[in-house]
Order: sequence, then C-alpha cells, then structure tokens
Amino acid sequence: MAWYVYLAWFFSGAFLVNAVPHFVMGVAGRRFPSPFSSPPGKGESTATVNVLWGAFNLAIGYLLVLRVGEFHVREMRSVFVVGAGGLVMALMLARSFGEIYGGYTAKPAGAKAELR
Repeated sequence: MAWYVYLAWFFSGAFLVNAVPHFVMGVAGRRFPSPFSSPPGKGESTATVNVLWGAFNLAIGYLLVLRVGEFHVREMRSVFVVGAGGLVMALMLARSFGEIYGGYTAKPAGAKAELR
C-alpha cells in the first residue's frame, strides 16, 4: 500500500479523537475551546460551534479512513495506524486542555485547586 494511505489513516485517527470532546461538550450545552474562539484554542466557543466543529472532524475522519485506500478492521496494521493517530491527538489534547483547566500538573493530595 502507498505511504500516503497510512498518512491519511494516521490523520483520520487524530480527527476522530478530536471530534469527541467538541461534540460531547457541545451536545451537553457547555462552552469549550475551539479554533474559532478568541484567542484560538484558549478561549471558549459556544456549544453550537463545538457541535459543528465536532461533526466536521468526524466527517473528515470518516472520509480519510474509509475513502482513502482499503481499510479493513481485521487488518492489524490498518487499525494500529488509525489508533496511533488517535493516541497522539489524545495526548496533545490532554496537554493543551490540561493547561487551560488545570489538569496538566499533578497536585499533591489535599492541595487546593487554583482558580483562573
């Protein structure tokens, strides 16, 4: 298989994982950071914007995984590449949102949370 298929699948995993927090927070009616907030990625966008952004990420992830090459769920290499892209994005999101919401650093038991 061509190298660009694996690259598309890797980014598919990233888009699919990125869809989850935006879509869930939007459906829950909560504000959440998005690329359209001010400042981008730090400020919070409306729930509607997050639902739309999550749906867009889901659509791109779907197109990349199922429309580029021949993806087979029972083929371990295919699943591994999509999973690796998802894991990398999940770690990046955890770090990024952890800096915003205070979940990035470990605090000793009993320590009071910092209000921002």
